Amino acid sequence: MAFSYLQAHLQTRREDALLRQRHLITHATAREITVAGKHYLNFASNDYLGFAEQPSSLLHTQALGSHSSPLVTGYQQSQYQLERYLCEQLGYQSALLFNSGFSANSSVLKALFQDKATAQNSAIFQDKLNHASLIDGALHSQAAMVRFNHNDTRHLTSRLEKSTAKNKLIISEGVFSMDGDHAPIATLRDIANSYNAWLMIDDAHGFGVLGENGLGSCEQIKPELLVITFGKAVASSGACVLASKEVIDYLLQFNRDYIYSTGMSPLVAEMTLTRLQQIRSETGSQKRQQLADNISYFKLLATQHSLAVMPSTSAIQPIVLGCAEHTLAVANTLKEAGIWLTAIRPPTVPFNTSRLRITLTAAHTKADIECLIAALVNAL
Repeated sequence: MAFSYLQAHLQTRREDALLRQRHLITHATAREITVAGKHYLNFASNDYLGFAEQPSSLLHTQALGSHSSPLVTGYQQSQYQLERYLCEQLGYQSALLFNSGFSANSSVLKALFQDKATAQNSAIFQDKLNHASLIDGALHSQAAMVRFNHNDTRHLTSRLEKSTAKNKLIISEGVFSMDGDHAPIATLRDIANSYNAWLMIDDAHGFGVLGENGLGSCEQIKPELLVITFGKAVASSGACVLASKEVIDYLLQFNRDYIYSTGMSPLVAEMTLTRLQQIRSETGSQKRQQLADNISYFKLLATQHSLAVMPSTSAIQPIVLGCAEHTLAVANTLKEAGIWLTAIRPPTVPFNTSRLRITLTAAHTKADIECLIAALVNAL
């Protein structure tokens, strides 16, 4: 029977404890969440600064939708102002807004290497733990993809030395979404310069949180291509690609996701700009300090209770358990104790590295963190 494989593949996922399901959330903040009428402490949110509850100033834009592609009539004042603000703050000539980080990452790679003749002399060098959007984009481009071991700059260098490609692009995340560790961006910048390569950084989990001014992993060091997203610390939605005017002009010609998609909502663009201004304010600085204090307190208690947390100084604090079924069971035990966090399993992470992905926010209190630690000790 046609499409009979659907049932077979779903059954395999069930048997392997890898079946993904959605949960209907009726209320959520960076600190608390309500699921199916039950209340939990929320340690799964990417709202790292707790800005989702922060009131926004009075908005001028009333348009919910942009109604067409940005190349038709969908590029309006609020989108322009958001792009210009980001360029000024981050030191880039030009920018493009996207409706999701996945679209931004994958479409940029497809567009840059859309010309087959050029792509035959091009190579993309990716950290093995890069986000699926970056991997998918490279796989669907015309260029060769070369992967190097996670944060292993020696391995990257050896790969570059063997490459005969004229156009070389090195790609990394700023903060890795599943491990929580940081990329050695200064070293990557130096390596890129040494091998006449470009550098692209996806700073989804660093922007808003890192840097003296909350401008992320690349506040001081500028890659040729910087992708930031608004769905984490900014507590909004969408993404932005920042680069030179020449690169952005090229994407305007060849980025099919951008050309053939309805532009970002003007209302979302204005609200995002307001949120970015809050991040750059004294309130933002205080929230970043509170987050840093919470991370330090969690790590201190985890060490005191011999919890095997991965080496991470970011808001993402994973505990690798290995077995997917066991990880799910522990996550369910934690839910019974009033703790909501995510059991991350393959294919999101490599096989035998299923984990509890704990995310801390500025909204959590010391008492919340103590409750989490007690529940973890009991469940593990």
